[in-house]
Amino acid sequence: MTAVAARSVSVKYGSRFAVADVSFSVEPGTWAALIGPNGAGKSSLLRAVAGLTAHSGRVELIGVDAAEVTRRDRARLLAFVAQTPLFPPAMTVAEYVLLGRTPHVRYFGSESPNDRRIASDALRALDLESLAERAIASLSGGERQRAVIARALAQQPQILLLDEPTTGLDLGRQQEVLEIVDDLRRSRGITIVAAMHDLSLAAQFAGRMLFVADAHLVASGEPRDVLQEHLLRLHFGQSVRVVEDGGALLVVPIRTAS
Repeated sequence: MTAVAARSVSVKYGSRFAVADVSFSVEPGTWAALIGPNGAGKSSLLRAVAGLTAHSGRVELIGVDAAEVTRRDRARLLAFVAQTPLFPPAMTVAEYVLLGRTPHVRYFGSESPNDRRIASDALRALDLESLAERAIASLSGGERQRAVIARALAQQPQILLLDEPTTGLDLGRQQEVLEIVDDLRRSRGITIVAAMHDLSLAAQFAGRMLFVADAHLVASGEPRDVLQEHLLRLHFGQSVRVVEDGGALLVVPIRTAS
């Protein structure tokens, strides 16, 4: 059984296809990185899987047609972390993370002691306990990103979708956030599908890559099979070298002669 599958998924805005007839599958517990140039369709594909944008074709979650899953049950299966999440300015970090329990709370009910325990565990896992009573709007970029992931973790999802999770973070914070996500994947068996801008970072963390360009899936497989210099040059319009350093693949742009 696959954790996430797309079967001929297309997303259209007006007359333009943002995603055109894309099919892929991701096995449980895998980190799959969506890569590709800006405007390729990565975010639209993630939003289609999350059920946040209209699409044709079929999306499957844990082997079930997502069209047959209620919005509430989908939120129990899957958490989506947007590229630019909204933060209620007066809400504390603890309150924000507790929102992750909403899909599990009965209609017109309130959070149970167990819901609060799960949210507290998420705060602890993301090293946010000391910030729990701070207004979320007052946090740094890295701290806010950890809070967003803690909220997603509080949902107890089987699938985590991340849209550019390191946007706006410095080099150290990028590595920190991705290490936290990967630890959660390994310890909890969560399946990760993440749109990632930095190809070298994507190669470090992802076991599988899905290369999207011009709304189509142009390559998929292990990082060393997808990160081919001719493919990157063709779709990014930039000459690069792909080198291996200590077992890690690095994508290095080559400066053109002036």
